[in-house]
Amino acid sequence: MKTRLYTPNVKLVLVASFFFLMSPMLINPVIAGFTQSIGASSLLAGLVAGLMNLTSLILRPLAGNLTDRVSKYHLTLVGGCLLVVASLGYSLTTNIVLVVLLRILNGVGYTLCSVCMATWMASLLPPDRIGSGMGIYGLANALGMACGPAISVFLYQHYSYQSVYWLAAGFSLLLVIMIQFVTDRGEPVKREAGAERKPLRIVQPSVIPVAMILLLFSLPYFATQTYIVSYVATRHFHVAAGAFFPIYAGILLVMRLTLRDWFDRVPFKRFIWVCLLCNLLGLIGLTDMSNWGMLILGAFGLAAGYGMMFSICQAKAMMLVPEEDHGLANSTFYIGVDLGMSLGPILGGVINSHLPVAWFYPIMMVTLPLIVIVYLVSRRRLA
Repeated sequence: MKTRLYTPNVKLVLVASFFFLMSPMLINPVIAGFTQSIGASSLLAGLVAGLMNLTSLILRPLAGNLTDRVSKYHLTLVGGCLLVVASLGYSLTTNIVLVVLLRILNGVGYTLCSVCMATWMASLLPPDRIGSGMGIYGLANALGMACGPAISVFLYQHYSYQSVYWLAAGFSLLLVIMIQFVTDRGEPVKREAGAERKPLRIVQPSVIPVAMILLLFSLPYFATQTYIVSYVATRHFHVAAGAFFPIYAGILLVMRLTLRDWFDRVPFKRFIWVCLLCNLLGLIGLTDMSNWGMLILGAFGLAAGYGMMFSICQAKAMMLVPEEDHGLANSTFYIGVDLGMSLGPILGGVINSHLPVAWFYPIMMVTLPLIVIVYLVSRRRLA
């Protein structure tokens, strides 16, 4: 018999994780424009926009170590409160220095919540259902990433920047309220009597190959997130670039729901080859979006490639280490995500600056053999 997966605590953390991610996903699309509207240069606005991810990247190791030593509930509560304060702060100031400080505060809250909630979720799952559970957790995150930007742009265009920030604060407050009902507070695993306390570590070495694989899978997606509109316009394709992300989210939703049990049954080595092929198909579709069929192929390929590998790699990171190291494993995993979010747009900008736009996605295909190399070098550790 299958062990029960959807316990009340698991459901509460799933809903709370959706509320958590909606907050930064609402703010990220408008923060650069808001910063420019209060007098910042375009360069400073870009730096402010990236400051949350930079803060997150720096603090990941600290958050991972804290998660293995402190109650997940308390760290998530602190992170959620920081998100509320930052979101409300944006709506109450036009001072650029304060916006910079609030963005750093936003990054601290985001880091604590992302690492703690994923680790908390894993601790609530039966050992034989971690793959399925983290797949659904990834789905809640994907829904937040799909819904947040769309709602944000609508509110900004029809109302104001402040309406976006108020809604983001509301979602953060719902996160804080929701976790009050979780009875398992995610206390750290108790050490055996006489055992030495583990030293603080920057990363969990066993998870580094997984983080590198996900980083390489994510580069084309985050480059697409930044440049797809200008790419379609420059190449004069007669498709709506904005339709890519709703189609991507819909395909990913269906795939994660229908394949969720496979995460516990199918070996990692089979998933990685299938997802590699799908990422290749996605890049082929995006290379020539001359019709809707190719755009849908691009969305399907990246959803079945990067979108699926996100959950698969996160579950694999949990399985590679003992439970007392789950926090550090998650922080190491998210370092790969943060680097992908940062380096994807940078790589896209370098390609656009030095090569014809038609080479944008063919150059991105270089990530595929690099994934193969990383996997072959570390396949024994990942087995």
